Amino acid sequence: MKIAIVDDEQHCINHLANLLKPHSADMQLFIFENADNAIIGLEKIRPDIVFLDVQLHDKTGFDVLSSVSKRDFSLIFTTAYETYAIEAFKFSAIDYLLKPVDKDDFEMALQKATDKIEQTQLHDRVKVLLSHISTNNSPKRISVPSNDGYVFLLMEDIVRCQADVNYTHIFTTDGKKYTVSKTLKHFEKLLEGDHFFRIHNSHLINLLYVNSYHKDGFTILKDGMKLEVSTRRKEAFIKLCGKL
Repeated sequence: MKIAIVDDEQHCINHLANLLKPHSADMQLFIFENADNAIIGLEKIRPDIVFLDVQLHDKTGFDVLSSVSKRDFSLIFTTAYETYAIEAFKFSAIDYLLKPVDKDDFEMALQKATDKIEQTQLHDRVKVLLSHISTNNSPKRISVPSNDGYVFLLMEDIVRCQADVNYTHIFTTDGKKYTVSKTLKHFEKLLEGDHFFRIHNSHLINLLYVNSYHKDGFTILKDGMKLEVSTRRKEAFIKLCGKL
């Protein structure tokens, strides 16, 4: 197995290399200390797993990804900034580790990275990632796990999400339904602030598709779906709808 570390700080490289030592019998380790060398090196060695630092001198790990043509590896970002791009990682379903990297977190990420499904559709997941850090107002997407890999949905095409115990059903404007083994709370945290609002324990809706609200405690969506709005969420719901 070929593993690449892309980082511009020697102590961080040493720390990751030490964490990888127990696995050294099964791997080849490659180290790149700047973005330009990483772009050339990753194209040449075609690694299985890449640990990629977010900040690389005057460039970023995103610059590296944008320049690499073959993205058929498992990718794990490393970052010292807890808030920097973390939401983008979540939208794209790309793993990340906060520095200083914890041993248990590292082992979990490495084990996940060896799963072949983590290498599937990385090119598309990177596009999702880049859409969330871009400043050009490009349409934002979300990576949704499926049995065969990932489905990539435009956030503006998601009408609503419905809870089903530990699963969530996602309904889109084309009438399709996607079932994901994540809770509605996961999608509430992910989508909040992008016209989405949880009107009920069971329902998270895109406010752009609200047609009307009725005093009996129900809202009607543009597709005709009638959904209950909980009493404690009613005031906030009406207020947000009035701002659209």
